[in-house]
This record gives sequence, structure tokens and C-alpha cells, in this order.
Amino acid sequence: MTHEEAAKQIEHLTERINYFSDQYYLKDVSKVTDYEFDILLEELIALENEYPDLKLNTSPTQRVGGALTKNFDSVIHEYPMLSLANTYSADELKQFDQRIIKILGDEPYEYFCELKFDGVAISLKYNNDQLKQGITRGDGVRGDDVTNNVRTIRTIPLATKIPIGTAFEVRGEIYMSKTSFEALNREREEASEELYANARNTASGTLKMQDSKIVAKRRLDCYVYSLLGEETPAMHSKSILQLQESGFNVSPTFALCDSIDEVLNYINKWETKRFDLDVETDGIVIKVDSHKQQRKLGFTAKNPRWAIAYKYKAENACTKLLGISYQVGRTGAVTPVAELDPVQLSGTTVKRASLHNANEIDRLDIRVGDMVFVEKGGEIIPKITGVDITQRQLNTHPTVYISTCPDCNTQLVREPGEAAHYCPNINGCPPQIKGRIQHFVHRKAMNIDSLGEKTIAQLFEHGLVKTPADLYLLKKEDILQLEGYKELSASNIIQGIENSKSTPFAGVLFALGIRHVGKTVAEKLATHFMDIDKLSAAPMEELINVEDIGEQIAISLINYFVDPTNQKEIRVLRDAGLIFKSQPANNLLSSSLTGKTFVISGVFSNYGRDELKLLIKRHGGKTLSSISSKLDYLIAGEKMGPAKRSKAEKLDIAIISEAEFEQMIELDDQ
Repeated sequence: MTHEEAAKQIEHLTERINYFSDQYYLKDVSKVTDYEFDILLEELIALENEYPDLKLNTSPTQRVGGALTKNFDSVIHEYPMLSLANTYSADELKQFDQRIIKILGDEPYEYFCELKFDGVAISLKYNNDQLKQGITRGDGVRGDDVTNNVRTIRTIPLATKIPIGTAFEVRGEIYMSKTSFEALNREREEASEELYANARNTASGTLKMQDSKIVAKRRLDCYVYSLLGEETPAMHSKSILQLQESGFNVSPTFALCDSIDEVLNYINKWETKRFDLDVETDGIVIKVDSHKQQRKLGFTAKNPRWAIAYKYKAENACTKLLGISYQVGRTGAVTPVAELDPVQLSGTTVKRASLHNANEIDRLDIRVGDMVFVEKGGEIIPKITGVDITQRQLNTHPTVYISTCPDCNTQLVREPGEAAHYCPNINGCPPQIKGRIQHFVHRKAMNIDSLGEKTIAQLFEHGLVKTPADLYLLKKEDILQLEGYKELSASNIIQGIENSKSTPFAGVLFALGIRHVGKTVAEKLATHFMDIDKLSAAPMEELINVEDIGEQIAISLINYFVDPTNQKEIRVLRDAGLIFKSQPANNLLSSSLTGKTFVISGVFSNYGRDELKLLIKRHGGKTLSSISSKLDYLIAGEKMGPAKRSKAEKLDIAIISEAEFEQMIELDDQ
């Protein structure tokens, strides 16, 4: 490889890995498996070692973990939260052991082994025996203060006593159990909402929620694995026992091993046994037990030399593809599903697996009758990862994706740039109609909890309800026609529908089921436009200036409001008494920022980002999500990305500090 070729490859790998990392840590989306990610990272490390002059400032090899999240105050860790080096190989574990021997010489040593739980790393800071702070890993140097959410986790002691001084720190892994995860997804399925992909990402997203009440309902849990302080025991294993005795939740799966062979036996023991646990795991953590020896072994720039993580490859199995079925969702999206000869995988029997879309079917060249590889690496719905071509029968035929809707026989459409096929028969396709009504009545929308999926199906089959607006025309006599309903239950449904009329505008807007408009987007639109008439008349330029509203959402809104059927639906709902206007908030502190727009970037000393946004709003200003020529000010904090600064400078936008922003507010008060 030439120097020029190496430069291009390093740039490509850096950009690609940073993208996957941002998706995983900031958006909780796993675009690649851990194994694929680690392979890319190893390739980049090798190239940077060979061509050190080409290493970029943005290289992910200089990072310890994920990036900072946006919604909580930033806190500097007293002890950096370093990540561990990963391996998938027994040979590399033996090499790790040889490096330990080389440094320790004749000193006897032991390894402390524990399962690596698939969750979110947390630092719990205690002072005078009281829990004072819960801080996420963040980038390893700074993390987010999520104390209020941490306090909702019942297995984390709010008060405890450990005889190692007045201040100490406990580290652990916050996770969502399989039981809690499955219960949450059942709830979402009943509401016709998209299912969460896996427990780890759901736990991460939950921990970053602003409303601690919602966090409490999701029943997060925590296993602790480290104790830091001035007078900790000489051995890590003794620290773990101290934590256990002090009321912390310690996984009972740990073990002390006096050789690398015992470590490998431990790894083999848990390779399949781990699936019996009520928590997702993805490997084993191996640490030198003695704290004195840990200090002697020291650290590399990124990892401790005294610890390593062995990661299991995602389990896969080979089975026969019996057929492909197609499901139609609330928005009309058609999802292909592989129907499989039942096979055991990760402790469960798998009969179906996601095929995602037509592109994935073409990429795999998957055919009915093929022997296919199925993988379940923490995903709730297993996926097909490949085809065993060597076992393909001669009489198989390439899969032709369906061209018409499996429920209403309407010709499917596929929008430019989108992977999914859609049924455009919005008002005549049964699963879409029922799905929209189920979405409309959900507790996060109109909150008509007396109406369930089976009742909606009966109402539809009896011809009583074909749109959400039809619900407000129902009479008790209509409900009594349905199987299993009597006076009291029928009255409860009618009363629930009547009560829903008090739902605020943001909830009604979300309930309409406009494509790409989720709960948060609906709230931002309701706050910005205040009523349905202003929103429905807003042009593209105005829509995309609302925070977090991109072109895709704007186009979806415009298409929805120009449709005569939707216009009629809104008229009927308005006549029924639903609220299509927000109440004005009369809590302005001043008008000093009226007519001014701001973008916030970086980490700040006195405020979290949400606090800054609220201050801007309460002084009459607006926050935007991106830098454009319409922006007035960029408020720059520490660690602001160079790309934003560069773009602001090119557009001649004023870049101000936190202190300068405070002066702008104070001017009006003097």
C-alpha cells in the first residue's frame, strides 16, 4: 500500500467508525455487530501504527468510549472510566497472559473473571454513606449526571456503609432484564408502536430520559463490579465481597482463576449457560486480582494492561427457509419475514427472522428452500445473515419481491431513497386502518385505555369504525353489539372516548399518526406553531427552521395536510371537541432575545444544554438545530466541533461564549 492509499484508507476508516460510534452511543442504533466494529478498529490501529504521520485528530483510536449526550449536566470523572481491550480469540488471551508474566516475573497472581453484561456503564459516587451522584461513562473523561434516574433503580442503595473512608465510588452496569424488555415490547406492540431492537440500547435510551417517572416504570437494574476509594482492600475480589455485604447487587457468576487455562474453562462454561440468565451478556471480563499488581502493570494510552474483555461471537445457526411472508404496518410499510424450520438459538426456539426489505433479499440472494444462517446477537427479532450456497438445491428460484399489498391487493410503491415498499391505500387497507386507530387510542396519544386491539378489530369488522374520527360518533348501543360487552364495559368505553377530548394539542397531533411525527416532534411542532391552522399552512422553509425538523419530516407534514381526506378527518375531530390549539405560556422573563436565533454547541460550565434552551425561550429567543444563514448566534462551549465553528465563520455568524450570552440576558434586566 502506498502512502497516498494509506491516507485514503485511514480517512475512510476514521469516518466510518466514528459514524457507527455516534449511531451506537448517541442514537442507540447498532449499525454493525461488535465483531465487525472491532475488525474495522483493528485495521485502523494497524494502519496508524505503520503510518503514524497520517493519524487524524478525529481518530476513534484516541477516544476511550462514546461521545457525550446532550440532555444532562456534564461532570468530570475523578477516576477516568477507561474501556477494555477486546478479543475474540483464546490465543490472544494466552498472549495477554504472557505479557502479565513478563511484567510480574515470578510473582504469583490470580485472575478475577466475571460476565460482561450488555448495558450502560455507570459511576456511583457516595459521600458520608449517601448516594450523591450517578454519572454515565460519556467519553471516559466526562460523563452525564443522571442521578435522578439512577435513584429510581431499586438495586442501587441510596445509603450504605463501607469502611474505606467518607467518600468512595462504585462502578457498575445498568441494564434492562429480558423480562422487563419483553414486557415493554408487548406494551408497544399493543399500541402499534415500533418494537425496540434490543435491551442494551433500550436501557441506554431510558437512562437518558428527562422524566424519571418513566424511568422508574421501566424497571432498570444494575450489577456493580468495582470499588474505588482511598482505603480499598488489597484484592479486587475482596472489594467485590465488601460491595456484596454492603447491599449492592453483585452478580453471583464471578470466579477466581489461578491460571489462564482456568480462565478458558470459565469462558467455555458460560458460553451457553449465560442464556439461562435474565440479562443479556456478550462476553467475559478478566482482571488481575491484586490492586498492587494492577498498579505495577499500569495502562496504555487507552486501556488498562491488567484487564481484557473476551467477547463471544453472536450465536448463529443454520436452518431451512420454508417461506417468506409479508406484514403491513400502520404506516403502510411492508416488511418481509423469513418463515424458518424451527431452530434453537440463544436459548430460544426461532421460527421467524427479519429480512428487513427488498434490498436485503437481493443482497443475500435468498431463496425459499435455502439453508440460511440465522443470528441473534441481542436482537429481539433474529436476522438472516447469509445463505449456505453449498446446500442450495437446483430447483430453487430467485425471490421476486411482491408487487401488491398482501392484505388489500393494491400496487405497492417505493419512494426514491427509501428501502421499504409501501401500500398507498391508506384509507382502504385493513391493517393500516386498524393500526392507525390503535395508535390513536394509545396512552401516549389520546389515552383511551378502555379500547384494546381486539375491540378495535371488532369495531372495524362490524363497520362501526373506519377512521379515528368515527370513535367520536359511537353510541353505547354500538358497543353492545360486540362480543363480550355488557352495560358497564360499554359505558366505560364511551366515557373513555369522552375523557380523551381533554388531551392537549401535542397529544392530538401525535395521535393523528402523521408519518415521521413521533411524540417529541409533535410536542415541538405544537409549541412552535401553537395551533393546527398555522401548522397546516406552514411552508417548507418555516417547517425546517423548527428544532429537529428536517426535510423528510417537513415533506411528510405538507403531504398530510394537503390531502382532502385528512382535512376532513381534522374537521370531524375538531367538531367532536378535540383540542387543536396550545395554551400560550405567559412565563417570559424578558424580551431581550426576541427575534434572535441561537444554536448551542459544546459543554458549558453553568448550564446544561436544555437549561440554555429554556433560558433563550424565556427571554423571547429561539433555538435552531443547525447552522444556516438565518442564524444569529452560535453559543460555543468547550469541545465544540470544529466543523460548526468553521461553518459559522464562513457565514459570518456571531460566535459568542457562555459569559457573553449571560451579558445579553442581563442587559434587559439593568
